[in-house]
Parts: sequence; C-alpha cells; structure tokens
Amino acid sequence: MAIVGAGFVVAIINMTHRAAVDYARYNIRCNAVCPGTVFTAPFEKMKAQYPELIEVMAAPRISGRFGRPEDIAHVVLFLASDKASFVSGAAIVADGAATAWTGTPGFKAASVATRKR
Repeated sequence: MAIVGAGFVVAIINMTHRAAVDYARYNIRCNAVCPGTVFTAPFEKMKAQYPELIEVMAAPRISGRFGRPEDIAHVVLFLASDKASFVSGAAIVADGAATAWTGTPGFKAASVATRKR
C-alpha cells in the first residue's frame, strides 16, 4: 500500500510540473500542496474515544503536533495570492518538518524512534 501511495504522490507532483510548463505562457500557475497529517474531525472522534492514542501518535513528530486545517489553508491562500505570482510548478510540503527530518512522507513511528538526531 505504501508503494501505491508513493506512486500517487509522484504522479501528482509530475502532473503539477507538466501543467505548470504547459500553461505558463497563459499566465496560469499550477502548484501542489503536500500536507502532512492534519488533525480533522475523524481525529476529534478518535481523541474522544482514545485520548492517549492521539498523544502517542503525535509524540514521534518533530513538531510535536499534527497540522491543523488552517495550517494548510494558509499555504493555499498564499499560493492563490499575487504574492506567489512567480511560484509555479512547485510542490509545497506543509508537514511540520516531518519529511525534512525523516526524508520520507508518511514515516512510521518505529523508524523515527531509532533515527539518530
């Protein structure tokens, strides 16, 4: 399953690059937002049932927390703004440094626990 998921991520990023190249001459920008784990309504339900589980899941994260929907929304708002008028073909990672720390999106807690800092 992880290989399939990684394949989708690569496909979306490649599609973003291709669309950016194809539409740049029309002043159309195309970017991808690559979010980390975001604390949404399903997590709220899980937290109500298993409050310790959310803390255990967040502990190995370098930022010590999950993303919030507004964290991702701010990235999207920036990309949609005139301030990002020269940003196109980019894959913006918004995951609280998880990918930078582990080198891999969707890392497993066990691999993080054994990683040297």
